Amino acid sequence: MPRVVTIAPGTRVEGETRITIVLDEKGNVRDAFWQIETFGGFEAWCVGRPVEELPRIVTRICGVCPWAHHMASAKACDELFGREPPETAVKLRRLGYYAHILDSHTLHFYLMALPDFYPGLSPAERSIVGLLRKAPDLVKRLLKVRSLIRMIEDVIGGKATHPVTAVPGGVSKRLKEEERKKIAEASREILSFARKTLEVFLDVAEKSKLFEDSTYYLRTYYMGLVGESNSLEFYDGSVRIVGPSGSEYAKFRGIEYLDYVEERVETWTYVKFPYLKPVGWRGFVDGENSGIYRVGPLGRLNVADRIATDEAQRAFKDMIAELKKPFHNSLAYHWARVIEMLHAAEMLVELSSDESITREDVVSLEGEYRAEGVGIVEAPRGTLIHHYKADDEGIATMVNVITPTCMNNAAINLDVKNAAKRLIKGGKIDRELLRRVEIAIRCYDPCITCAVHAVGYPIVIEIFDHEGRLVGVLRK
Repeated sequence: MPRVVTIAPGTRVEGETRITIVLDEKGNVRDAFWQIETFGGFEAWCVGRPVEELPRIVTRICGVCPWAHHMASAKACDELFGREPPETAVKLRRLGYYAHILDSHTLHFYLMALPDFYPGLSPAERSIVGLLRKAPDLVKRLLKVRSLIRMIEDVIGGKATHPVTAVPGGVSKRLKEEERKKIAEASREILSFARKTLEVFLDVAEKSKLFEDSTYYLRTYYMGLVGESNSLEFYDGSVRIVGPSGSEYAKFRGIEYLDYVEERVETWTYVKFPYLKPVGWRGFVDGENSGIYRVGPLGRLNVADRIATDEAQRAFKDMIAELKKPFHNSLAYHWARVIEMLHAAEMLVELSSDESITREDVVSLEGEYRAEGVGIVEAPRGTLIHHYKADDEGIATMVNVITPTCMNNAAINLDVKNAAKRLIKGGKIDRELLRRVEIAIRCYDPCITCAVHAVGYPIVIEIFDHEGRLVGVLRK
């Protein structure tokens, strides 16, 4: 009789997903699918609204990534209204946004990813609670630092979770001197914790022999924003794409994204599959001839040639010396993520130490109305695109949002399929094997709510035999 093993809820991802694994006659994996079952339609809800309201509306797409949507939307509106934000406004946006990068990265690294490979944790202990028992001082410090990060988001954004500060042409509130000093003091402590996080990661990676595991490995294209001299960038710059060999494939401005990104629909999931239009769709395969590309921390460090802050640059060089570029091991997402935390913390210190950030020139109302705008930022999970069109009255007529989880969708499916094939043999199924399949997903820190623009729920893993009979549904 078919065996039924169920995982529901799945652990340490944001949203509702289902992994379906199909076995062949010998009990080996024939195929695997990462399915997202919630449905949304946030873009349609935005059409017909005054476009200037969108930076405040789109934060409601997600409670995990609200700042990313806020910034991308604000930049799209800047372009649509033809307004150039003053330097002070840009600094304030960046200050709040670096805090958001740290908010998201600390949450994912400590609560979702680290329990997968922290030494000494039993299967039942792989959570923040288990980590608290093993490293209580580290977790307590994490909670304190997260409160400081949230304070910065609240001061700059008006709200920590659903910011309201950005308006077309700038921000709605200047920073007071006493607020700057408070943020500067907090930033130094956050930087100290980022240094500690890198130490923790390197120690754990060595003890767990993390990068000796080749289960999660894809040779794909990579996409991300870059600044001057191809430096790591989150807020502004050009979009750069490098190929599986590491050479530059393309570099373009945000408004040109449709020349490079095409979206594909599959019937078994509600999330689209963006791919590189000039390369084409070849199915769920990697390599030079496949249009699948990856974004996020791994993508950003693969497209970047340097990092503009000293400590993060040294850490970047160490990573290159150890793993060599381009980085294709999906587990390297975690290393890239903690390097980005260090860079973001350094930038918090730099920006909050700049007394000019308290100037009063925080918004520009001058500009020539263009009726169309594209805003691109690097969300914690990768490249995020907001594209708006509006009529002569400033009412939105078209809203397109392409999220990082969508961009990584094909790669996640391929990673899950490859991991399942390498781990499941002869029909042998147990919790540890399926947990290791889940690890492939957590590398990407997917945000299901963003991907479908709807509230989601956890993972289910289903396994079918070659005759289509359900033989495993793993629940926790």
